[in-house]
Amino acid sequence: MATLQTIRSKGPLLVIVIGLALFAFIAGDAWKVLQPHQGKQDVGEVNGETLSVQDYQKMVDELSEVIKLTNGLNSLTEDQLNNVKDQVWQNYVNNQLVAEQAEKLGLTVTDAEIQAIIDQGTHPLLMQTPFRNPQTGMFDKDMLQKFLVDYANLGSSQMPAQYAEYYQRMGAFWMFVEKTLKQSTLAEKYQNLIAKSLISNPVSAEDAFKGRTEQSDLLLAAIPYSSVNDSTIEVTDDEIKNLYKEKKEQYKQLAETRDIHYIDVKVVPSDADRAAVQQEVTEYSNMLDKTTGDYATFIRSTGSSVNFADVPMNKSVLPADIASRLDSTGINEVYGPYYYQGDDSYNAFKVLAKVTAPDSIQFRQIQVYAETPEKTEALADSIYNALKGGANFAEIAKIYGQTGESTWVNARSWEGSEMDADNTKFVNALINQPKNELANLTVGQARLILQVTDKKSMQTKYKVAAVKRPVEFSKETYNAAYNKFSQFVAQNTTLEDLQKNAEESGYSLIPRRDLASTEHYVAGVRSTGDVMRWIFSAKPGDVSPLYECGENDHMMVVALDKIHEAGYRDINSVAQELRNEIRRDKKAEKILADMQGANSVEQVKAMDNAVSDSVKHVTFSASAYISVTHASEPAVSAAAAKTEIGKTSAPVKGNAAVYMVQVYAKDKGTEKFDAKQEETSLANMSARFISNQIITDLYQKADVTDQRYLFF
Repeated sequence: MATLQTIRSKGPLLVIVIGLALFAFIAGDAWKVLQPHQGKQDVGEVNGETLSVQDYQKMVDELSEVIKLTNGLNSLTEDQLNNVKDQVWQNYVNNQLVAEQAEKLGLTVTDAEIQAIIDQGTHPLLMQTPFRNPQTGMFDKDMLQKFLVDYANLGSSQMPAQYAEYYQRMGAFWMFVEKTLKQSTLAEKYQNLIAKSLISNPVSAEDAFKGRTEQSDLLLAAIPYSSVNDSTIEVTDDEIKNLYKEKKEQYKQLAETRDIHYIDVKVVPSDADRAAVQQEVTEYSNMLDKTTGDYATFIRSTGSSVNFADVPMNKSVLPADIASRLDSTGINEVYGPYYYQGDDSYNAFKVLAKVTAPDSIQFRQIQVYAETPEKTEALADSIYNALKGGANFAEIAKIYGQTGESTWVNARSWEGSEMDADNTKFVNALINQPKNELANLTVGQARLILQVTDKKSMQTKYKVAAVKRPVEFSKETYNAAYNKFSQFVAQNTTLEDLQKNAEESGYSLIPRRDLASTEHYVAGVRSTGDVMRWIFSAKPGDVSPLYECGENDHMMVVALDKIHEAGYRDINSVAQELRNEIRRDKKAEKILADMQGANSVEQVKAMDNAVSDSVKHVTFSASAYISVTHASEPAVSAAAAKTEIGKTSAPVKGNAAVYMVQVYAKDKGTEKFDAKQEETSLANMSARFISNQIITDLYQKADVTDQRYLFF
């Protein structure tokens, strides 16, 4: 089975799989839920509807399988899986929010509607499925129907087990697509209902057209706020309190966050560790020079990070330092040992062969498997002899539940991967088999009748046995770092102790504000789930135990500083931000007072600390970027739009300075005003905005609890 993974992925449904992009964001490895935390079994809640760990895991597994199937992956990375988890949760929340509103409004999606969408075949979701005509690229409902019929008859077919498994996976995929199609159609109905309530008018259309097309060229002079010393501006507590009341709604947060301080210790190799790796690679280099066979076993024994495969490979799949040295190395010659700074490794490699091989191969196959090895061999020989005698390949394949269709496969499918003996035999047969000749291969417990029908893109390829050993710390080095850090943690049990003694002991205590439970890592360090769970169960002032995390190369201790509950941020946590805004406004008032009496750009330029600039093509609809103040200034755009040619604006309070603007040219452009077209454009823009805003508004009004951090 494992032997034929590559074969299966390129089998009769390859045409279906190629090009699928619906869910082609990167996803992660199969997720395993940890034991329930303190007896809790729910990962979250939306408006009273809870989502259990088991149901969440099922949805994560479902989407993970879709990602793996559509991208030809056997497993997913940790980062990819984190993306899947977040996508599943966000989809669940969005669907729950929309479903609740749809129920109130009586909106539904019937099976007949879904079938009508499938029959029409133009829905973007369907256009991204694998059921597309290879010639036109359009969704092909007949291709889908044929698959569904075959899938329904799967139990009674004589299809080989590996193909039956593939059809099962494709069946699960289509059920996922149908479910997603129904959910997205309901969301579209709801969004359209809201969007259609928004209309434009001729006055708004004309204003929007002018704001977009009329451009101004201008000169300006400005006094930056930075020219006024902060110490000269007094900000009182009452002023901060009053501004907080005005802006309180802006400081509402939907979920709890926490402020922490942490020490992250990354263990690094010692000089002794480095010398030991260098010595080992030197010894392996000498052994590699004397090795003449079974390179796979030898390379595996060295702990090399580069897999050995006894097939020709493009140099691009090899590490850059090895690839750059291939052409200067002779056949059966060992290069190295040498150090490569790029990945901090010691290396040696041997070039075993340099050949010309195809990068793309077209082939067809019939897999043969019977009750016993003897029967398998006899059946395979019978099929092979029949084909040699002129029998039709496709017709015989169909007798055994296979299509016998030719399929293109690219060398990227195997290059750079570790392969067992059977996979190596299969790939070498693809590469070396003359076109249109038949091969009768034994692969595992099965036989494979193989015919290569075409080869393309002949390239120079290499067989290389490479020893690449990144420099890693030893157990002794890790233990020394652990003992030192654990002693420090034991002696510093409060946040105050950590702040006082960390630097003296050689550690950095790093603050982090507003850590959310939805984040997957603490300080970007992997395997910090236990640390996250501690943070969100601790009390302010608590100091964590020492945690070992990362790729077994990090140690961490955390102190909890503050808790910001869901709701309005307290004034102390935003006081500095408010103080800065009040200080900026007071600076603007002072500068505006100083500009009293100035009525030209030249007069402002003559003032102390003034800067000047010229800006072209300024429109009302886009913020002008002022290079001398390094700021985007919508107020300048507005002033330019209302100032006539040759006139100078009044002083304008901006984000980074107070400006005076003189317009010296305006251009209305050549575009003709079309009221109906402009109204349609405004309505569409509003619809897009509403589509993006609806879920946000529903989320803010909903009772959503996300406690996934307890389980991963």
